[in-house]
Amino acid sequence: MSDRYAVFGNPVAHSRSPAIHAAFARETGQDIDYGRVLAPLDGFAAAVDAFRRDGGRGANVTLPFKREAWQLATACSARAASAEAVNTLRFDADGGIFGDNTDGVGLVRDIEVNLGQPLAGARVLMLGAGGAAAGVVLPLVEAGVRLLHVANRTAARAEALAARHAGAPVSGGSLAAIDGEFDLVVNATSASLGAEAPSIGRARLVPGGLCYDMMYSAEPSAFLVEAARGGARIADGIGMLVEQAAESFFLWRGVRPGTASLLAGLAQPWRGSRLGR
Repeated sequence: MSDRYAVFGNPVAHSRSPAIHAAFARETGQDIDYGRVLAPLDGFAAAVDAFRRDGGRGANVTLPFKREAWQLATACSARAASAEAVNTLRFDADGGIFGDNTDGVGLVRDIEVNLGQPLAGARVLMLGAGGAAAGVVLPLVEAGVRLLHVANRTAARAEALAARHAGAPVSGGSLAAIDGEFDLVVNATSASLGAEAPSIGRARLVPGGLCYDMMYSAEPSAFLVEAARGGARIADGIGMLVEQAAESFFLWRGVRPGTASLLAGLAQPWRGSRLGR
């Protein structure tokens, strides 16, 4: 019988995780069955428990359950503890539940490996201070960024996120007060779900700089369109999705799948480019 895994969310029908993990399994010769579980908004823990009792070996977790998954885990990685959110659960033979957050390492690998943008010594502007941003701060710091400034509509929330990383080159403030020169701007807000682009105030992107939207879609978001008009390289989050999934697969199976060919089939032709240039 195949080892069972699933992605838990609400909604979850849109998730590409089953197709991605099926591709990883074929490549690595792993025998897994990966599906989707629509968990009730008030019944995430019960849904996970039922899946585990039915033979489940592990799970991915998407919105809105990542914080609940962190609370459910009996042990977790440093990056999950930093994010206070979990997107990967591993059900161990001793009854323990190990929680990890692979979002940040997925982002870092996509930027450095797939897009060829070095992070060591980089000045990074992060737009948004919610769960998406919290999940990637520690991996960005560990990648050696020179500074990471978190900007949010509500400054106090950005300042609180920065304060959780005392001693690291992380600062926080309001969107309206952004200023300075950056090598990378990452949009971790939900603005891309609509047609608006978050303001970057008086921020300036260095020549050859990258603007990255954690969301992914067939067409560039308003944020990326505006960035491209200013001459920036642009990328959506499809590479982050693939890379974080590869890290989850490694945590479960002990085998790291390749990502280049899969990503080449999923990425839009404009990804990593300057539109119209």
